Amino acid sequence: MAQTTEPKGHPKGLYFLFFTEMWERFSYYGMRAIFILFMTKVLLLKDADASEIYGSYTGLVYLTPLLGGYLCDKFLGNRRSIIIGGLLMALGQFFMFLSASAGAGGGVAIMWLGLTSIIIGNGFFKPNISTMVGQLYPAGDRRIDSAFTIFYMGINLGAFFSPLVCGSMDFKWGFLAACIGMVVSLISFVMFQKKYLISEQGKEIGLPVQKLNLKAILMIIGSIGIVFFMLNFKQMFKSNIDVISYFIYGAMILMPIIILTDKSLSTLERNRIIVIFILAFFVIFFWGAFEQAGASLTLFADRQTNRNLLGWEMPASYFQSINPLAVITLAPVFTLIWGFLYKRKLEPSSPYKMAYGLALVALGYIVIAIAVKGLGLGEKVSMWWLVSLYIIHSMGELCLSPIGLSMVSKLAPLRLSSLMMGTWFLANAAANKFAGTLSALIPPSADSIDPNVPVVYPSFVGFQITNLYEFFTLFIVMTGIAATILFVLSSWLKKMMDEKNFEAAQ
Repeated sequence: MAQTTEPKGHPKGLYFLFFTEMWERFSYYGMRAIFILFMTKVLLLKDADASEIYGSYTGLVYLTPLLGGYLCDKFLGNRRSIIIGGLLMALGQFFMFLSASAGAGGGVAIMWLGLTSIIIGNGFFKPNISTMVGQLYPAGDRRIDSAFTIFYMGINLGAFFSPLVCGSMDFKWGFLAACIGMVVSLISFVMFQKKYLISEQGKEIGLPVQKLNLKAILMIIGSIGIVFFMLNFKQMFKSNIDVISYFIYGAMILMPIIILTDKSLSTLERNRIIVIFILAFFVIFFWGAFEQAGASLTLFADRQTNRNLLGWEMPASYFQSINPLAVITLAPVFTLIWGFLYKRKLEPSSPYKMAYGLALVALGYIVIAIAVKGLGLGEKVSMWWLVSLYIIHSMGELCLSPIGLSMVSKLAPLRLSSLMMGTWFLANAAANKFAGTLSALIPPSADSIDPNVPVVYPSFVGFQITNLYEFFTLFIVMTGIAATILFVLSSWLKKMMDEKNFEAAQ
């Protein structure tokens, strides 16, 4: 039975995982802050091509946790998976350093090696760190929600410093700094895992290591080859077919079918997994809009935002530090708000919180749409409009992302915990790929228009996008409709979750 009196505070293992994840996120977000600018300024790629590559990369980063979750559950165990993932990501960031050093000549080919290593490495690292946070606590322990919020602050602490560090130097040194951050994360995990990754009863947490057979090894090698092939497909075959989109969206359809047809699932387990998949669908719209931060919003910050601050021109990548700083500042506030409402039996369920998140991201785009309405080519808006958008989006993120991680940890059957966490990240994969597709719709800016060539404006489902106001309105409509539908469904989803009986499915 669930404990009637819960311990105060959190286990030391939470703060150890906080530190490990913080440096890994420093690595990831440091690269993300400069990636699209690197592609357009150093590799000289077109905006649309760079946006599609950005979406493919970030999409696959969130897809490979399915592979990592499966191999962890079957063979590797959580700890060995994290070490393998850390090594591959550090290697990938070093390849990015070499790519930036090579420049437009051979840099593109080396970039594919770097992206492949980071994508596969993240698949092993990401779902296992998140899963181990939940394993520190007994079933039904309400501290899990606040634990994931604290853990989320670690993610954002790394994400705050990395754009300031990596964005303040030449691109190649920025990638090298990201590599060093990953090495720090890996070394700390290897040295202190046995000391801190234990339950409050003194038992080691994490799935045990099984014998790594030939099948698992071939799966790893095959996955590396598949990812590298997909990233290079367009270039190798001179084709416009986006195989990565088919792969990611196909997996988004296939995985629910595979998991829900498992005959070993009880009715309660199946209902809870259905809730996870429904909410994962809405997550796609949230992150599709939110992840413009690393794509179209970075291009907007670079080209049509007045970045002059007391005579100093702030690098465009610095804007990506606003979101994590806002999350670090506001996370304790949100924890207090949820705790205050819980004591008065007024705390919203997870689906309602996530609907609030979608509504807030729509509000952020309303703000920036007001700023750009009537904006001419070559004109710039005040940076404070963009700052406001990021703060509002951060509030939405706090309503959705840590709540989603906590919900998966609580609802997923223990024997499928890593796989379900990987499946949750699959929604992020679809969202990030979608974000790249949407970013490619940003209309041409003054410095990208050739007066001797007719301007071709992008279009979406038949609607031509000729200016930034129309571009940002697309996100308002998309997230606003999604938020409304999720509000309507939230009461039914809450019943399906059966929150009063959390141990039954464990």
